[in-house]
Amino acid sequence: MTAMGAAAEARCAPWLWPRLESFGDAPAIVHRGAPISYRALVARTAAFDPELSARGIGPGCVVLLEGSYSEGAVALLLALLRRGAICVPLTPQAAVQREAFAQIAEVAFRYRFDNDGPGGAERCTFESQPGGQPPLASPLLRRLAALGHPGLVLFSSGSAGKPKAVLHDCAALLEKFHRPGQRKTTLSFLLFDHIGGIDTLFNTLSNGGTLVTTPARDPDAVCAAIAAHRVHTLPASPTFLNLLLLSEAHRRHDLSSLRVLAYGTEPMPAPVLARLRQALPEAKLVQTYGLSELGVLRTRSRGESLWLQFSGDGFATQVRDGVLWVKARTAMLGYLNAPDLFDADGWLNTEDAVEVDGEWLRILGRVSDLINVGGRKVYPAEVETVLLQCPNVRDVAVCGEKNALTGQVVSARFNLVDPEPLDAFKKRLRAFCRDKLPPYKVPARIELTDRELFSARLKKLRRPDPGGAR
Repeated sequence: MTAMGAAAEARCAPWLWPRLESFGDAPAIVHRGAPISYRALVARTAAFDPELSARGIGPGCVVLLEGSYSEGAVALLLALLRRGAICVPLTPQAAVQREAFAQIAEVAFRYRFDNDGPGGAERCTFESQPGGQPPLASPLLRRLAALGHPGLVLFSSGSAGKPKAVLHDCAALLEKFHRPGQRKTTLSFLLFDHIGGIDTLFNTLSNGGTLVTTPARDPDAVCAAIAAHRVHTLPASPTFLNLLLLSEAHRRHDLSSLRVLAYGTEPMPAPVLARLRQALPEAKLVQTYGLSELGVLRTRSRGESLWLQFSGDGFATQVRDGVLWVKARTAMLGYLNAPDLFDADGWLNTEDAVEVDGEWLRILGRVSDLINVGGRKVYPAEVETVLLQCPNVRDVAVCGEKNALTGQVVSARFNLVDPEPLDAFKKRLRAFCRDKLPPYKVPARIELTDRELFSARLKKLRRPDPGGAR
């Protein structure tokens, strides 16, 4: 890779750049079916250096990078981080929030990658704020710029309110990949602007693996990509894996290469885990744990159960009043638009409720999702686990609704496999729940909807339906 000077390369993972060069002609990315070698990716990264220099983009410059896992977008991300810039990755799915996000992050430069060029070739467009990067207003951004370290701004999904802008110091975030690991072919299911997607990208590249993109994130497209490129590892959400099983796409494609199914981002329903084990017996089911605020922490599972244990260096965990707290080198510097969640000693409140069994933990769900029925706690995931076993249920999302007598009641929205009258379904569901849930956990409000019950990130949406239910 063309040198930028020792000072610049020292800002962020100096070991990474020669390692990428060493992988030579091995495929780094397979995008739109075409392999891109490490040699080509390194050359494309180096080609951005003169342009970035001419535009004055370096430490303290905030750059919005809109795209996905294409050669150009990944190369520019690498080039920006190596120069100490602060990158705000954004996918086309988040375009409606682009201007709000850009304002929060103090974006001055914008790159956009799309496939609108001749013959579908990738095209890159650039915009700059007049005068370039103005003085940074955020104390966190100023602190990062003073260090000369590269940064990453990620926006939370906002499922419990407005999205929060998470600022990371990439010099810390990338150190977890310093120790060499397994070289494997991984599907890029998690998005380019998601902490899990960033973790997948750098975990793959730092070990000389191959990242395979998919033109869509529906079950058939994902399974077709696994079959075509002999994918070893699929990181995905439980919501998507449930859709995959329901679609039976795994029966229509050759998934014999798949050895690891890594699931995270939300609690996994036990029935879905059991069905996955039966449908894909050759694949190891691995539970992961990560937050935008922390990065992805190393874990190991108790067998193929929902119990996990944190392992590895660089972080410590505590459970306080049933809530997980973490202290980690990879933790965010803070939020750009909200008070942070650190205590005075640097422990971060994950806001994830957990159950403890010795050294093992089971994630129950977000504290913000907790339903309080007359003083009794109900976690949506535990109710969903039962409701998913009811015949004719395709998917379900549980949340709390206000009630004058008990404070809240359990509300459930359902997608059905086959149409069914609401009154008949209510009667059948309540009979099904009678010996499986205590009365206060049985849904008091039941809706049927044709709307999907998950977000663009394929995570469960647990809030009242804005319309379309019956």
